[in-house]
Amino acid sequence: MRIGIGCRGDAEKVIASAARFSEKSGGTVVCYADKSTCSVAKASGCEFILSEHPAEEMIDDLFCGKIDAAVRGSLPAGSTLAYLKKRYSVPYLRRIALLESPAGQKFFFAPVGVDEGWTVEDKEAFVYEGRRYAKACGLPEKTVVLAGGREGDVGRHPVVDKSIEDALEVCRRTGAVFGEILIEDAVSDAGVVIAPDGISGNLVFRTLALLGNGAGHGAPVVNIPDVYVDSSRASEAYDAVLSFTARLVALK
Repeated sequence: MRIGIGCRGDAEKVIASAARFSEKSGGTVVCYADKSTCSVAKASGCEFILSEHPAEEMIDDLFCGKIDAAVRGSLPAGSTLAYLKKRYSVPYLRRIALLESPAGQKFFFAPVGVDEGWTVEDKEAFVYEGRRYAKACGLPEKTVVLAGGREGDVGRHPVVDKSIEDALEVCRRTGAVFGEILIEDAVSDAGVVIAPDGISGNLVFRTLALLGNGAGHGAPVVNIPDVYVDSSRASEAYDAVLSFTARLVALK
């Protein structure tokens, strides 16, 4: 198995994670490094490709089958995801994150991109994709759709009203459970949780994974045929993301 990972800032963190994963799994990690900011390094089980455009080179290799999967690593989000979208000729990207609470409860969560999940149709698609990933990873297929308030909050603000209306419509179409605004109840037994929109979803991810002692294991892009896992540059390490990526390759 060959997994590519992007390496720009925090090169030492990326390389150390790649070496630990390679030693543990026996797979090969290909580090696509920015030649202007990274020097040649050596690590057991790792290969290094220095490039002026590491994101493009990694995504091209994924598209052509030279690597089995790719992880964004410490490459910048905007330009990397823009090229991924262009290379695979898709109008948008859908990402579903695997999160873990401080108590060890794992669940798939979406949307996590600020430009994702703004329509009923978007959230409906996330429900079905989330269930598919939950089943493949041995998590409950129960899905909870959140809103910007409880049903009793209707009338307090037009934005809240629309959020509740949309969530109820998604539940009607998919058979998901309406979770109101009670995310603390949703994660107790659901394998898939859908946020009201991409902004609130991104804030939940950051609060849990970066402030609340939870963990983010990566966010696969679910509307392309190959395994590409997005990751946060704020992560302390990439070991968990690489392990999750390897599992997705094995399930493919």
